[in-house]
Amino acid sequence: MPVSQDKLTKAEIIENIHERVNLNRKDVHMVIDELFEELKQALEDDKVVELRGFGTFEIRTRKGREKARNPKTGEIVPVKAHGVAVFRPGKELKTLAWPLRNE
Repeated sequence: MPVSQDKLTKAEIIENIHERVNLNRKDVHMVIDELFEELKQALEDDKVVELRGFGTFEIRTRKGREKARNPKTGEIVPVKAHGVAVFRPGKELKTLAWPLRNE
């Protein structure tokens, strides 16, 4: 059975944090934005971002291919090597998510 597809938006995260801590929404929004900018800058600088208890973000290089296929047209097109952002969940997150996968 698939895992629920409910979403949690950035605005909802900001609201939830605002309700739990003694900071106004504007300050929470600024901290969240700065966190994302810091993550993006670290990845752009080819750093691995490790958040203990949560997971690891990094950029990996995907090989280029000469015979990739455009799914819309079926045309064969070359694809250059490129970077992709990947996330590896940490042990605690894996433990939390594993029971959900078996339902």
